[in-house]
Amino acid sequence: MPFIKAERLVPIFNRIALIDHRILLSLVLLIIMGCPNLWGQHQNEIVATLDGPTNQIRIRQHFTYVNRSDKGLSTLYFNDWNHAYSNKKTALAKRFGEEFNRSLHLAKERERGKTTIKSIVDHNYTGLDWKREGNVDIIRVNLNEILKPGESIQLFFTYTIRLPEAKFTGYGHNDNLGYNLKDWYFTPAVFDDGWKLYNNINLDDLYTDVTETRINFTYPERLFLASNYRNSSISNFPGGQHVQLIGDNRKSCEIILTITDKFTKHVTDYVTITTDLESNKYEEISQGISINKIAQFLYENLGEYPHDNLLVSELDYNRSPLYGVSQLPSFIRPYEEQFQFEMKFLKTAIRSYLKESLYLDPRKERWVNDAIGFYLIIRYVDEHYPDQKLIGKLSNIWGLKNFHLAQMDFNEQYSLFSMLSARKNIDQALTTSNDSLIKFNQKIANGYKAGLGMSYLSAYLGEKKIDSTVLDFFKNYKQKQKVSAVDFKKTIEKYADKKVDWFFDEYVATDKKIDYKIKKVEKTEDSITFVLKNKRGTNVPISLFGLENDSVVSQYWFTDIDSTKSFTIPRGNEDRLVLNYDQKIPEFNQRDNWKTLNGFFSSNKKLKFQFFKDTEDPYYNQVFYVPIVNFNLYDGVTPGMRLYNKTFLERPFQYDIAPTYSFLEKTLVGKAGLRYRKYHNKTGLFVSNYSFSGSTSHFQVNSRVSTLTPAISFGWRPNDLLSNRRQYLMFRYRNVFRTIDDNLVGELDTDPDYSVMNVRFTDVDNNILNYSSWYIDAQHSSDFTKIAFEWDYRKLFQSNRQLNLRFYAGKFLRNKTESNFFSFALDRPTDYMFDLAYLGRSEDSGIYSQQVIIAEGGFKSKLENPFANDWIATTNASTNIWRWVEAYGDLGFIKNKGESARFVYDSGIRLNLVTDYFELYFPVYSNRGWEIAQNNYTQRIRFVVTLSPRTLVGLFTRKWF
Repeated sequence: MPFIKAERLVPIFNRIALIDHRILLSLVLLIIMGCPNLWGQHQNEIVATLDGPTNQIRIRQHFTYVNRSDKGLSTLYFNDWNHAYSNKKTALAKRFGEEFNRSLHLAKERERGKTTIKSIVDHNYTGLDWKREGNVDIIRVNLNEILKPGESIQLFFTYTIRLPEAKFTGYGHNDNLGYNLKDWYFTPAVFDDGWKLYNNINLDDLYTDVTETRINFTYPERLFLASNYRNSSISNFPGGQHVQLIGDNRKSCEIILTITDKFTKHVTDYVTITTDLESNKYEEISQGISINKIAQFLYENLGEYPHDNLLVSELDYNRSPLYGVSQLPSFIRPYEEQFQFEMKFLKTAIRSYLKESLYLDPRKERWVNDAIGFYLIIRYVDEHYPDQKLIGKLSNIWGLKNFHLAQMDFNEQYSLFSMLSARKNIDQALTTSNDSLIKFNQKIANGYKAGLGMSYLSAYLGEKKIDSTVLDFFKNYKQKQKVSAVDFKKTIEKYADKKVDWFFDEYVATDKKIDYKIKKVEKTEDSITFVLKNKRGTNVPISLFGLENDSVVSQYWFTDIDSTKSFTIPRGNEDRLVLNYDQKIPEFNQRDNWKTLNGFFSSNKKLKFQFFKDTEDPYYNQVFYVPIVNFNLYDGVTPGMRLYNKTFLERPFQYDIAPTYSFLEKTLVGKAGLRYRKYHNKTGLFVSNYSFSGSTSHFQVNSRVSTLTPAISFGWRPNDLLSNRRQYLMFRYRNVFRTIDDNLVGELDTDPDYSVMNVRFTDVDNNILNYSSWYIDAQHSSDFTKIAFEWDYRKLFQSNRQLNLRFYAGKFLRNKTESNFFSFALDRPTDYMFDLAYLGRSEDSGIYSQQVIIAEGGFKSKLENPFANDWIATTNASTNIWRWVEAYGDLGFIKNKGESARFVYDSGIRLNLVTDYFELYFPVYSNRGWEIAQNNYTQRIRFVVTLSPRTLVGLFTRKWF
């Protein structure tokens, strides 16, 4: 029986007032039994006043909590997610730090959000004990009496919230005097065989009980309001406005206040939509037509939206956009305006449609909404834009159209991005809790994989069965308070005519890779017999296509392949057999998916040379080439060509050959490398690398150095994949060969050729708030054996002061050398291993000699006798004075054979513009005295600079992986 408002029952009771009380009692009981939601729903009445000048909201909240569980409750929990912005110790602040975002940590007090609770009382106006649980954004209320099953209690909250600046997460108050309010008032936590208590960590996954909510909201004048709740009316009074917002059987209320009337209401035959999404180059009338088309699509594929109003906002889209080419700047936007607008609107509308209707646990079972949502997006493109290419209009541009990326369909991006995660060995099961996902998986890969899974099922079971599943699930479970992934599974099984346990047991619940290949093929006049090999042991269905001149002439599905299995199919006109030809299955490696039926030689893949990196084309052996330019003082500008096989997806075996031409030396220089990477597990020992590399360049005029290095390394990571901690063990054997210009004979004080065995163990925890790393390094050569230890630590304190500490110690266990070439150095190591990116490694004067690389002693001043052939121990420290201006100091001891240990020190000012990438050091005082007052001071200034594009790109991508 549908929900009946209490006020509608009053006339009924009045009319039967004269009826015998026994009959009256019977009627009341009958109504209660027929309308369980009438008395079983939480009631939430809020009076809220937004004060513009202070960005605070004064709230009086009357909450009626109904115990719908079968257990007595002595405590209740409420979400107070606004308080997550209050300090630097909350779960939200910690999450920001993990993602290399210091904004919340460095925020001023006035920029933060905060909740100040004045009182919490019960229906007798008796004060209740309360405290904040966990990381302060959850409130525990202790009841004076146990709340029995079926009983209710009235609570009265009086509190004030100070809104955070929207720069942190998009929620709060904007610089333009607008407001984005979400998860802003107290909401009841969910009790389901225990309390579901989740901190706010900027994942938009508040899990709260359903309530009947009335909000009387007062806000400043000259602001325009949009909300996901129904508003009764907006009235104006001097200095402000008032509105009543109504949410029947709803989760939390979202309010957007703007200084201009940005939102428009579209009343369609299917749902009323309020939106501020628009496109300047797409006419308003056309936008309306597109919105109506999308509303119809949602109605036909999901069913009727259960609420009066669907809010589709720019804010929601920006927090969860369609990643990829669609995020390019507008002046190079590759898509037609209609397609661009519809995809933007569809993505946001589907997300809101599902979130406001299906009340699953968004932190633990997010994948269900992702599966339905992305499946519908894929369906929409297939239905309305079947020829749409992934890079849109760019696919027709000369120079780009021959790329495999340009030939990919739009919907192939889902496989591409989900496989990007798998190839990096960071993919996670769809059942992984939302707060345990790596950011790339949380934002992109897992959602795409979930949608692909539904397309996979659709191809296997039939499109109509999956479409019926989605319709049925939405119809029967929308607005139900206890719905789970188990219900979704039962609905799929209801329509499936084949076993689908593999989908939930293998595809959803694990991170196992899918990978099949065709082995031997035998032909007769009327049949084809072949063997399929399951390379990863993930037992899921695999599709096989027969092709004739690139046209599909047959298709089959095969199941229950544990390792290898032989199959026979009728022979038609096929000239090739291809696994997963339509790429509905997110398969790990598709390069071995096809077999020709025209003989051995015709099966060889063609070699394809292609400019710049591309996506993986399974039908070619791709070789990429790209012009490069390097620089050092002795070779000058060295242009060349880089040849490599690395695609956008990582491969186990990679080669990279980069010959360049030195104009100064008029000869070839460059480098080359081979590497094989083997991933083992997600945690513990997760990777092994085997490599062989070589390089050749000049270290002085007409003086060449060449290196050959075989190496093996192993990597470990902790069980928490969100942790930035890594450990590595490396073994390498560096062989160095040098040839010297005739004019420089005698200047080398060591043998020109030498080899060094190097073993290093590294432990690094890369966190923007607390960075720490250390390593132990051992080197052995025919002339020396040495060991070194380095520890590096950076701490960002609550006062926003940063302390940087570094300690280095090294000791020769054996040293037969007569020069300082292999000695420890205070400020500028000789770099006999050729690891450091010196622009002019042999310079002892001029601008190139002023480059400093923090290694070994780590000093910045150029002191006399800076080498140690026995042992060295130094400490480097710095702390900020103002923003990126820091004071630094170095001190330590160095010891040479036959001499006493010598105490050394220096100090100065550091401009820490970008840590480890661009820094300036201005020496002030050292063993040399007041350096700042001495002659030629500009020659004492040191700098750190990084020119490697790969290193610089890592600065921006580190938070994603």
